[in-house]
Amino acid sequence: MTTAPTAPPPSMRLRELAFGAACAAALRAAARLGVADALGEHPMAVADLAAAVKTEPKPLGRLLRALSCYGVFAEREDGTFAHTDMSRLLREDDPHSLRYITLWCTEPWTWDAWPKLDEAVRTGRNVVEDLYGKEFFTYLNEDAPQSADVFNRAMTTSSKQSAREVAELLDLSGAKSVADIGGGQGHVVASLLEKYPAMHGTLLDLPRVVENADPRLREGGSLAGRVDVVAGDCREAVPVRADVYIIKNILEWDDESTARCLRNVIQAGGPKARVVVIENLVDDTPSMRFSTAMDLLLLLNVGGAKHTTESMVSRLTAAGLVIDDISPVNPYLHAFDCTVPG
Repeated sequence: MTTAPTAPPPSMRLRELAFGAACAAALRAAARLGVADALGEHPMAVADLAAAVKTEPKPLGRLLRALSCYGVFAEREDGTFAHTDMSRLLREDDPHSLRYITLWCTEPWTWDAWPKLDEAVRTGRNVVEDLYGKEFFTYLNEDAPQSADVFNRAMTTSSKQSAREVAELLDLSGAKSVADIGGGQGHVVASLLEKYPAMHGTLLDLPRVVENADPRLREGGSLAGRVDVVAGDCREAVPVRADVYIIKNILEWDDESTARCLRNVIQAGGPKARVVVIENLVDDTPSMRFSTAMDLLLLLNVGGAKHTTESMVSRLTAAGLVIDDISPVNPYLHAFDCTVPG
């Protein structure tokens, strides 16, 4: 009979937390090296794995041992390493892959910004503009295009994985049109159009984003005849009339930008339009450690924030929306189903 492992004492746990950057860096290194992709279904010796990913064996063994302490890869008694449920999520071909999310959370700019968290907490302002002299997304696209690409891939992965769940949750019976505002490559609107064959859709996002829209929505795609792909910034204007507006995971900027987006949607939709806002929350959800970390990262890069249920409700009602229902999409996302009053 085995006994459950005891929790480490507070002094050890705090030491582990203080070295959290080492774990993040190890995950990034494994993702960039393609270790999870090279490791097959059977355990491999470090020397063989090192040859596959073109590294020195001894440092690779140290990296794998460090990650195995967190359940990412498993070290066996014979010195070989095997996959775990978590390490498989670093594979690019895994249907639930978190490879690009892992890279996005550890991009070079994050290592510049995290040490200035005390400054951001003190002032309530982002630190990226002082670091680089530019607004965050301007910096990404002008000075760090590889990081911008990682961001787009991470958002694509996340959107693909949740789009079908959003479509399953929402009952849009009776609606003739739906607009996905700030919808990235359009995975949500594509899933909704597949669910409702008579519905027309619109995808609105920045030009650099929509030019890589889901192939189903582009010319020659299976849904191209039923969708408009519109380039624009929802904080500036929403030139789209629809029965239903979907706003997913974008109301995380500063309060003024969030308010402008909501005003623009309400103005575009007019009385009786339905507005469904879908967000991660930072209160009482299973993803608290991840969502609160992302909340701090948003403070650093754009001066934004993840929401609590209360803060989301206050912003939606302040914009003039009537909240009809709040329901979970999955353990990580909640949908705020709203109406523009008539």
